[in-house]
Amino acid sequence: MNPWTGWALALAALAVGWYGYGWQGVVLAVSIIVFWLLLQFNKAVRVMRQAGSAPIGYIDSAVMLNAKMHTGMRMMQLVLLARSLGEKLGEAPERYRWTDPGGSHLTVEVKGGKVVSWELWRPQDPTAGA
Repeated sequence: MNPWTGWALALAALAVGWYGYGWQGVVLAVSIIVFWLLLQFNKAVRVMRQAGSAPIGYIDSAVMLNAKMHTGMRMMQLVLLARSLGEKLGEAPERYRWTDPGGSHLTVEVKGGKVVSWELWRPQDPTAGA
């Protein structure tokens, strides 16, 4: 969700709470907002705990991750799919790499916390030419 949309919804909940029920409505709206923020924080902690327990830059299948990629995906969604943190390759542009046991790797370019582009590299199969 866009942060502006989230803030607009929070302000709308506060205004509706005040208009409809006075200070009790504001308390209810604040309770709902805090609950929503706790859910988001819990999700982020769960994803980071799962990613932190895996080796950096390792993934089961780079090809499967490539199939699930799309432009505009947030970094949190990418880490959730990969189940590990990517190996950081550079700052400008911000790039990360995940490698699978077969030697294939997926390099992802991120700008502003969102995926801009990605490239899958697969090793040459020596039996393909025969």
